Amino acid sequence: MKTIGILFGVENSFPSALVERINARNIEARNGEGVRAEFVLAGAVALRQMPRYAVIIDRISHDVPFYRALLKHATLQGTVVINNPFWSSADDKFFNYALADRLGIAVPPTVILPHKKLPGDTTERSMRNLEYPLDWDSVFAYVGEHGFLKPVNGGGWRDVFPVHSREEFFRAYDASRDLCMMYQKAVSFTAYFRCFVVGQKKVRIMAYDPRRPHEERYVKSPPKYPRLLLLRMEQDALKLCRALGYDLNTVEFAVEKGVPYAIDFMNPVPDADVNSVGEENFKWIVREVANLAITKALAAPKPLELRWSSMLGAGARAKTKKKGAGKRLSPVARIKRAKGERPIATPTEP
Repeated sequence: MKTIGILFGVENSFPSALVERINARNIEARNGEGVRAEFVLAGAVALRQMPRYAVIIDRISHDVPFYRALLKHATLQGTVVINNPFWSSADDKFFNYALADRLGIAVPPTVILPHKKLPGDTTERSMRNLEYPLDWDSVFAYVGEHGFLKPVNGGGWRDVFPVHSREEFFRAYDASRDLCMMYQKAVSFTAYFRCFVVGQKKVRIMAYDPRRPHEERYVKSPPKYPRLLLLRMEQDALKLCRALGYDLNTVEFAVEKGVPYAIDFMNPVPDADVNSVGEENFKWIVREVANLAITKALAAPKPLELRWSSMLGAGARAKTKKKGAGKRLSPVARIKRAKGERPIATPTEP
């Protein structure tokens, strides 16, 4: 029996609907065994413990270190985890913005800042490599005085400060404690979208308003938008998720003067609750994630390369040298080459 496990926390509607959807398909595996889904039951894990699940859909390990360690071990033993716990463990939002910029995707000017207060177990001597005083004039010349101060790791708008002047910026920076913060230029958007991306192939573009209360942010009756705008967001969202290695993600775009700026795309456990995304979006998400999980459960097992270099494209680099191509590839290009991905053309603005 090929078993798909759902690992989750406080959410209810999505995990339950996913299990029901998969089991209702009555899928038969190639060798005659069936495919079924269930909620993961986890206890103490031994080093050589063999995996119970062919696929695990992760909805909680970003908040629970025990679950993250369990999923890494399961990956080592051959389980396919959605999303790959090694990729998401190594990710941060500043890297995401730098990657998007390298890929040619529009992002607002962004800088990463030193901690306002020293991180735990450090002293001033630990920070001897830091420039002091910081060149704040260059920061404001690059970003401007209207922006957002937000953590390099975080979500749910926690510790995000909107600022409209230097005075507001420094008050917010003083309140950031020992968090590592970014400062990003504000986008005066006329439209905002959240794109749900599944399997690095399927995209659901949803009109979204982050200024509304959480349960009202998905716009139920959006106006019609330019076709080229929708196409560009779809292609940019796919390009980002393929480069990041995410099979499940949401990519948020803020549109200013016709340009969609990628604002947030580090969401390996994106909101999928029916009460927030709405009934139609919920049905699409459940269907496509169920299809993805079944496809991965039925796929032939792939040999696991137990070295970080394989994830960073070293194998592809070695092959390039053997072929005598003589071209130096960027880190992003190596990742894309290792995945066998072809670049996606971004349409020009109308």
